[in-house]
Amino acid sequence: KVGLISGICMIVGTIIGSGIFVSPKSVLANVEAVGPCLTIWAACGVLATLGALCFAELGTMITKSGGEYPYLMEAFGPIPAFLFSWTSLLVTKPSSFAIICLSFAEYASAPFYPGCDPPQVVIKCLAAAAIVVITIVNSLSVKLGSYLQNFLTAAKMIIVAIIIVSGIVLLAQGKTENFKDSFKDSKISVSSISLAFYNGLWAYDGWNQLNYITEELKNPYRNLPLSIIIGIPLVAICYVLINISYFTVMTSTELLQSQAVAVTFGDRVLYPASWIVPLFVVFSTIGSANGTCFTAGRLVYVAGREGHMLKVLSYISVKRLTPAPALIFYGTIAIIYIIPGDIDTLINYFSFAVWIFYGLTVFALIVMRFTRKELRRPIKIPIIIPVIVTLVSILLVLAPIISAPELAYLYCILFILSGLIVYVLFVHSKFNWAQKISKPITMHLQMLLEVVPEEEVIE
Repeated sequence: KVGLISGICMIVGTIIGSGIFVSPKSVLANVEAVGPCLTIWAACGVLATLGALCFAELGTMITKSGGEYPYLMEAFGPIPAFLFSWTSLLVTKPSSFAIICLSFAEYASAPFYPGCDPPQVVIKCLAAAAIVVITIVNSLSVKLGSYLQNFLTAAKMIIVAIIIVSGIVLLAQGKTENFKDSFKDSKISVSSISLAFYNGLWAYDGWNQLNYITEELKNPYRNLPLSIIIGIPLVAICYVLINISYFTVMTSTELLQSQAVAVTFGDRVLYPASWIVPLFVVFSTIGSANGTCFTAGRLVYVAGREGHMLKVLSYISVKRLTPAPALIFYGTIAIIYIIPGDIDTLINYFSFAVWIFYGLTVFALIVMRFTRKELRRPIKIPIIIPVIVTLVSILLVLAPIISAPELAYLYCILFILSGLIVYVLFVHSKFNWAQKISKPITMHLQMLLEVVPEEEVIE
């Protein structure tokens, strides 16, 4: 039931979250000059578009929901697919959901605590409430979740338009002093550029989200590539123009000192209507969280359908035709991530983990060009594109380990590899005691949530 407009809104709405409004200074901090900073933002958009084009070929060749999961399954078999689902279900997707909702909570609560930081208990409770509401909305109706996404995407595009138009007006008035000698005193090295890309691509993360709901797209052969080709370049243009707008009113030093760049911009340009910025950032973050929940719930559902998670997670609501158990599971794990006092470490190995699997998935496209020649390919991109994306992915994974080694990266690798033990015990061997435990759980949840296997819904 998801058409072209909804597909574009899903991509734009999921990518544009809190990142571009809150922390573009992370890119600037690595290159230390305006010119390289804007270049990095544009280059990140190009890389995201190239990666999404690879996913467009994969998504029209293998029209199954679940994003990377079915592609890894087809190319390499069940073990890499399971490791991806293991890492995504328990780390990358719920931690991303939690981080976005915490960003929403901070902006939503800030107006009620002028002059000081909101209490952590308020932020966490508000974030948990947002997760619960979004999970319920998406469990009740596919259309309701899609309509909410369309509305919130429209709202965030309003604030994007306000910032961009304000920047254009300021440029027309001659506010160009911060762009003079824009490459002067820049810090250019392999490690600094790699880390700048790392931070920029965090803001672009979500470029592959439409592949998680391929089965729910109207005419996916047409709408999947069109949504990508329209949606991601639109985001890239917006990101570059927003950064230009920031630099019209802030020097590099001022931008680095700002805690919330968009709010600082609003205070200087939109006063006394500066309250518009935090309000629309709230819409932006909640829209990004809704898009993440809508798509990631399908990954849980597909993993359950393949037998890599509890079978009940692949069940569908009889009345509402939504993967309610998968969504509830995903929301519960996200709430658990909110409980710790500091989740900044999770962000570090979130990006590290996802680029391992982005690179592996694009490499799967190259492999299947030779091993699965019989598959129909409505879209066939030049082979050089997946080769470039694979090489860049390797660089992005190795760069932080070499330039700024941290234990978090070691923990991430160990956690991914621990999935091998889980796979052998619970998926490959299928011990009887595990089946005896899971069977009554499945029966009780089936009755409680009024869900049945997909094939019974079809019948």
